Formats: sequence, structure tokens, C-alpha cells
Amino acid sequence: VQCPDRAPPPDSSGEKDDTHTDLYRAQTLIPQKRASMVSLDTIRKDPRWRDPNLREVISMLSHPMDPVKSNAAAYLQHLCYENDTVKQDVRQLHGIPVLVGLLDHPKAEVHRKACGALRNISFGRDNFNKVAIKNSDGIPALLRLLRRSDDMEVRELVTGTLWNISSHEPLKIIVINHGLQTLTDEIIIPHSGLRGDPNDPARPGDPEWNTVFKNTSGCLRNVSSDGAEARQRLRECDGLVDALLHALYSAVAKRDINNKSVENCVCILRNLSYHVHKEVPGAEKFHIQAANHSAKSGGHHKKKDEPERKRHGAGEKKSGGADLCRRSLPMKGLELLYQPEVVRLYLSLLKLSQNHNTLEAAAGALQNLSAGHWAWSNYIRATVRKEKGLPVLVELLHSGADKVVRAIAIALRNLAIDHKNKDLIGSYAMRDLVSNLPCGQQRPAKNLEGDTVVAVLNTILEIVSENLENARFLIQGQGIQKLVSINRTSQSVRETKAASHLLQTVWAYKDLRHTLCKAGWNKTHFKVTAVKDGWIDVCFTAILMKLISENGYCTVDQTERAADAPCHMIERETFQVNDHVVSGVISVLQKLLNSSFMSNVFILHR
Repeated sequence: VQCPDRAPPPDSSGEKDDTHTDLYRAQTLIPQKRASMVSLDTIRKDPRWRDPNLREVISMLSHPMDPVKSNAAAYLQHLCYENDTVKQDVRQLHGIPVLVGLLDHPKAEVHRKACGALRNISFGRDNFNKVAIKNSDGIPALLRLLRRSDDMEVRELVTGTLWNISSHEPLKIIVINHGLQTLTDEIIIPHSGLRGDPNDPARPGDPEWNTVFKNTSGCLRNVSSDGAEARQRLRECDGLVDALLHALYSAVAKRDINNKSVENCVCILRNLSYHVHKEVPGAEKFHIQAANHSAKSGGHHKKKDEPERKRHGAGEKKSGGADLCRRSLPMKGLELLYQPEVVRLYLSLLKLSQNHNTLEAAAGALQNLSAGHWAWSNYIRATVRKEKGLPVLVELLHSGADKVVRAIAIALRNLAIDHKNKDLIGSYAMRDLVSNLPCGQQRPAKNLEGDTVVAVLNTILEIVSENLENARFLIQGQGIQKLVSINRTSQSVRETKAASHLLQTVWAYKDLRHTLCKAGWNKTHFKVTAVKDGWIDVCFTAILMKLISENGYCTVDQTERAADAPCHMIERETFQVNDHVVSGVISVLQKLLNSSFMSNVFILHR
């Protein structure tokens, strides 16, 4: 996301009529005279008056008189508005370093107009201007201006420019290095209300959903998707997570949740919760109990695990069927990301928000927190059930937004690792899941994308795996007909292999075969359909799924792939495969590779 390339206010240099243009000409070329002393009719008729060309305007940025610098920068901002060619020409004429230099100018009018020009120049798909600003030390200069200026318009321009710059992948970590703590201290914390009401410090403050907060949260949303290092830096940034959560709790309490700033805050938290069970310091100690879990047992402990729990669980309390460690000190910072209490916040957003991006992000946060076999993941899964969150998620399977349905389906898949959740989802959500599957060449009414169909299929697979009763619900919900149709007619290899694997799982239940045959199905309907150039992928997936332990999906913020759209990534959490599993997979593949009818060469990367 970038700050909108909008026309500035009339006293800057927006799209102007001829009268305003002539006044700018007069102020630029005769700065020592007041514009009112110059007759507009004279300006229009005198052949000596003309629009300065771009090279002349850029040279005026270095004029010894401050009004000339200010008006030249304002005129550049006007020229660059929605004009990519002019933006490129400004860069090629070396105007960007001069504008960056003006950010440190002592006169407010000069640095304000220079920053306005940089905001427009940095907007758009052409990332060369963003890099040019960075190469001119523009990022530190913008942050210096932010720290020393209390002018709200200047702050809007600075944060808007940083928002634009942060949309370019290579510059995200640079924005973090130079500006993360500054943006948090100067904008996020004060405007979130975390420090309390200025008039009554004992009273919690309300967030200010202004342009400065929107721009800054948009910038941090972009940089939070830059990878593990970026996530860790943001998690450890003093006060950031606390402020974002405080702002969202306040927004929910006041039912003011459908604005862009709330969307940005939820997306940041979703990104920071990605792989939190692997990346937070000391995460490995919370895998002690999880190591003894299987996908079959979900969040329940077997009796043989009791001694282990007693050794490591001194002073624990119950929460939704899971053990939570008591803490003597209040939690803050990154610890707040994965506490079960945060579930209530995300469920409230899912109930109340009408913003599809916010809904997707809230569901994504839940799917991240419930992924894998981390102890806190168990607590999260149990808490969602305890807070009656499953019906909230199931209801959103009927959303008309593809990305919302996909996020909800994956969240349900992760929650189904808990066998109590699995039973409930199978009982009450199977028909809703099946309704999102295509039948033959016809897609559902909302025309879901292939990624979403595959996500729904994988969720159904998780629900029916090692659960005979849920497989019955799939049959009763007319799911077999759709699965057979996808398996035989889908043009997507991923859809076909997911449907094939699901059909094989159902057919493996011998107790269901009589029911299936009575309904007109036979063994041939449950066979893997050969897919040209893709059949080995189907076989490999089936083998891998049988060998590896269950694991969850994690996602990072993504909705679009346009260069200047929200900067996101979607990642699937890698499977935790041990040496025995790898050896088994390699052994099977070697047999396939040695077959006489194999002509292609495959390389297996471990």
C-alpha cells in the first residue's frame, strides 16, 4: 500500500486553473513583489511570461531566495501529480537529491513543500524514484523532519512519503533500521491512546484515527511482511505491540472498526503472529508437551504424559482444557501476541467488521496462532472453542469475499487439530464447507479461486482424517458427488490431487463402503485420476501426507500482487520432517525414478 497520490491543498500545488498557475508564475519569477501587484491580464498578454520548463524549475530549488525554493517545490508537486513521465524526468534531472536536501531547511514553508513533492514523486509502480530517495539519504532526512516538526500537515507528508517508500521490498528493512522506533514513539504510541487521556492520565486514552496514524500504520504494515528479521524487530520494538492492541481493543469497545487504520493494525498483528511459535525467544521450551502429542489426540494428554507435565507444570492453572503457566508480572510486548486473551479481540473483529481485509487479517491471525504443535497453539485452539468462536468462523464461510472464505477455511483446519474442535466442526460446518466446492465445470455462485477451493478441500481432509463420524457427515452433505466431479473434470492439478487424496481417505473407512455402494459409488470413483505432467505430484503428496505428522498453515498479509498494492506474502508453514520420513519418501521416489517408463529427471532438495 502506498499513500494516495492525491492533489495537495489549494495553497500547495494541486491541479489548478489558469489563474492559480499565473499567480505561481508571478510568485516564482518575481518573488520580491506581491502577486496582487502584478496584473493577471498583463501576465497573460506579455510574451515574456511563460511556464518554466522542468529543468528551470529544478534549478530554482537551489535559488538563494527561500520563496523561490518553496514555490518551485510546490510547482514540482503539482507537475508530478498523476504524471509518471514527469516523475521520471525529475529523477533523471537530479531533482530528488535537491528536494531531500530541502527537508532540513529551517523555514517551514520550504521543507513542507519539498516533502509534498517527494510524496508525489514516490508514489506509483516505478520504484526507481523510491530508490533514488533512499540513495539521497532521504529516509533519515524524513525521520529527522518528523522528530523536529509538530506541524500536522508536515507529519502527514512525511509519513505518507515513508508509506510509499516502504512498498518497495528492498527498502523495507532500511525503513525499519532508520525509523521503526521513531515511528512508534512519535506516532503509533501517542495516537493509539496507550499513554492514557492527557486530561486524565488514569483514564485509558482513545485512539486517534487520523491521517498520520493511517499513513504510519500502513508503512509498518508493509515492512512487517519483509521476513523473519523484520518480524522480530517489530515484535521487540518497545511499545509497538502494546499500542496496536490497545488501539484495537478501544476500537472494538466503541464499535469503530471499519476504517483503514484498524485494517492496518490487524494486518500488522497478523504478520507478527506468523511463525511466532518458532521465532520468539525461548519458544522451544513450550514444545515439551507438544512433542508428545499426535494429531490424533489433539489438545488432550495421555496418562503416560502425566509425569512430564508434573515436572514442568508447577504452579499452572487451567484454561479451556489446557495448562497455562501463571505469571507474576504483567505481560507486555511480543508476549501479548500469543496469549489466549487475544482470541476474544479477533473474534470480536470477525463478528463486527464489514471490511473484508480486516476479516481476512483477523482470521489469519487465528490461523497463525493455532498452527503447529506449540503449547500456546493448544491453548489458542481450546480458547476459541471456549469463547464460542467456532460458530463465528463457520458463519463467515458464506462470505462473498474469496479471501475471507480462504482465511476462515485454513483457520478451521488448524483449529481441527484439537479433536474436540474437530468433532464440532465436522458436525456443524461440513455442509458449509462442501457448499464452497465446485460441481463439474460449474463453480459456486461466488466463483472462488483455485487456492480457496484447495484450502477448503484440505480443511475437509483434516476433519475426516481418523474420524469416521465426520466422514459420514461428508457423505450426508453430498460431498462425494462434488469430490468425484473435481477429481475427474477439474483443470487444476492442485484441486485434483486434493480431491483424490480426500476420496482415498473416505474409501479407506471400510465401515462406510456399504453406504457408499448403496448410494451408487464404487471403487473406481475413488481412484486417483491421472493428470498429465502432474501424476507424480499427486503420488508424492499422498506419500508425504501419510508419512509426516499433521501441521498447520501460517500466513502473512496478502491480498493482491500488484506492485503498489498491499505488500504481502502468503507462505505455508514447512512440514517438520524427520530423517525417517525423508528416507521413506526418497526410497519411494527412487523406485519411481528407476521405472522404465520414467524419462524425466527429478532432483529432490532436502
